Amino acid sequence: MTRILIVDDDPQLVRALRINLRARGYDVGTTPDGASALHLAAREHPDLVVLDLGLPDMDGGDVIRGLRGWTNVPIVVLSGRAGSKDKVDALDAGADDYVTKPFGVDELLARIRAITRRGQQAADNGSAVTIGRYAIDLATRTITGGDTEIRLSPTEWRLLEYLLRHPGKLIGHRALLHDVWGPQYLTEAHYLRQYMARLRRKLEIDPAHPQHLLTEPGMGYRFKP
Repeated sequence: MTRILIVDDDPQLVRALRINLRARGYDVGTTPDGASALHLAAREHPDLVVLDLGLPDMDGGDVIRGLRGWTNVPIVVLSGRAGSKDKVDALDAGADDYVTKPFGVDELLARIRAITRRGQQAADNGSAVTIGRYAIDLATRTITGGDTEIRLSPTEWRLLEYLLRHPGKLIGHRALLHDVWGPQYLTEAHYLRQYMARLRRKLEIDPAHPQHLLTEPGMGYRFKP
């Protein structure tokens, strides 16, 4: 059973989330502050953390960084902070997704399902990932399917592979620029726009309305299986 730790000091919200998550088969733990969240995560090793940024004892960003010091547990941020800087900062600290309050429970549940599928859907060296009509083999760097041969440049392959190996995860601009191009390119956001446009033209059925290589405005990109 998937165990979710909810870190939020709003008792009504926590109660609603606990009821909805338990009704769908999740094991749910809750805590209202950051210090106890770090303690519980170390002791109980949840499969996913749902985290509010506005905690009474510390900023949620510090909780994210504390968790990332020793674990890759998926973290979904819930926050009333709607500014793009807050979202980018949370993603750069290590959050996997960001949901702005107020939100629909169905939306949050969909984000949780997508993230908890990552371990099952992550492409290993021998598996193929499908985008539209194409099957992509990351081990051999080959693309089959469709009517024409698809070739990608080395940089296009690095960007595509990074996204495909994190299905469902929202990946921030700085993380992609750092890991695909290098730390000296953290401000070159236009690289991402150009290369994502190239990948969509080559792989999406309708590049103007992509179904798999998605943009999250102001935050980053996501591969939707």
